[in-house]
Amino acid sequence: MNSSSFQKKWFAFTTQEIILMAMLAAVNAVLTIYIGPVNKLLNSLGGPIATSTTTGIYMIYGLLAYYIIRKPGTAVVTFAIGGTIQALTGTVYGIPSCFVAAACYMIVAETIFAIFRYQKWSAGVLMLVGGAMVPLWFLFAANMFGYTSWPLEVLGIALVVRILSGVLLCGLVTKVLGEALVKTGLLRRFAASTKG
Repeated sequence: MNSSSFQKKWFAFTTQEIILMAMLAAVNAVLTIYIGPVNKLLNSLGGPIATSTTTGIYMIYGLLAYYIIRKPGTAVVTFAIGGTIQALTGTVYGIPSCFVAAACYMIVAETIFAIFRYQKWSAGVLMLVGGAMVPLWFLFAANMFGYTSWPLEVLGIALVVRILSGVLLCGLVTKVLGEALVKTGLLRRFAASTKG
């Protein structure tokens, strides 16, 4: 790997890339609205552990944007847009949660992709990022939403379930969706299509 491939400029995005990030963030905001009732149903059926199964869905838009664009700062921009849209459209979890969650996700994603020098895009790496984005936000959410009142074993199981959800519903699904989109030819102007 030459040095120029690692020394990529932060936030050097094309107009197409910015539009893609905004579109994915908007889709996520709409999706979040529909996940709410599902979470209420899951909560009534299995409490916080059942609700934890959907965690990965909330994060996928930012990871998918990173997989497609592959530039430093992608998570910062995408999650920031997503958090802002969620805050403006309204959320049952409160406006602060939109921005705190977005900040947690972007910090973890940017750190891991930087460690891999923006060169590794395998299912394993994406699943690692998907799972790793969970604990930091869970720490904040536990204090914001009163998870600390749960029994310790419930708290631990919920965290494990959320991490698994991040690994599968965010990381693995990102890889599957990303590859499927590349095959359609819709991403021919993006890094995912040109770099494999």
